[in-house]
Amino acid sequence: MIASARAEALRLAKWPVTWLLAGVWLVLNLSFAYLFTYLSFRSAVSDGDDRLAASLLSQVSMEQLPSTLVQGMPMFGGAIVLIFAALATGSGYGWSTWKTVFTNGPARLTAFSGTLTAIAGFVAALVLSTLALDIAASAGIHLLESEPVEWPAVTDLAQGTGAGLLILGMYAAFGAALGVLTRSPALSVGLGLVWALVIENLLRGVAELLGPVEAVTDVLPGTAAGSLAGALGAAGETAGGAPSAGGTPGVLAILDGGPATALLLCYAAAFMVLTAVLVRRRDV
Repeated sequence: MIASARAEALRLAKWPVTWLLAGVWLVLNLSFAYLFTYLSFRSAVSDGDDRLAASLLSQVSMEQLPSTLVQGMPMFGGAIVLIFAALATGSGYGWSTWKTVFTNGPARLTAFSGTLTAIAGFVAALVLSTLALDIAASAGIHLLESEPVEWPAVTDLAQGTGAGLLILGMYAAFGAALGVLTRSPALSVGLGLVWALVIENLLRGVAELLGPVEAVTDVLPGTAAGSLAGALGAAGETAGGAPSAGGTPGVLAILDGGPATALLLCYAAAFMVLTAVLVRRRDV
């Protein structure tokens, strides 16, 4: 498995898609979490609105790192990681490389475990890169505005990092399962994006009218991810799905942090078990 993980890590590191998707996420995170907020802050200062300026400056402060880190992950970051994982597993069927690996290499699950390990490494590197970029951006704004830097508590920062790993890890497991299930990179990406960006939001939109639907939407993967981000303080949507003022799409206040964490762990485990069963039992 170690040899398979090294080989997959090398393949993914040399794959342009890996760097493209990582770059897209980092640019999105920097732009929406810091750049646009800072530009709004400067505009409020120019207009003499001190109250709004203080509120906007607090949103990009170092103290808000745990919530800022995860606020875009339930929808945008999750979708990007889902695309990456679906392409990483589904492309092996499109290129017929899984057929070669499974017939000439180690046992199927051993070989595929290397791929999952490499995907997990990508997720961890992405979360840590996002954290480093957020620290640099927040520190830069503090320096420009001559504001003192007040670091968040270590426990809060660890919670934010762990939540980011869990949210993106669940979406990575989801994407990997779709890639194996469909055996097609294009179809798996399409189905994943339709589910994450369209179907879940539509279901939450009608949940207020239909009680049974609401019971289902409260335990969906996106709900668990958004609720975990909301539990860390990220501003998002109301329970009914309407965006709150200045909120980030996908961030919810439906579940508490504990149930949301448990659901994410269950979904990640279920997706990985489904992937293992399909890889082991289906013909290539």
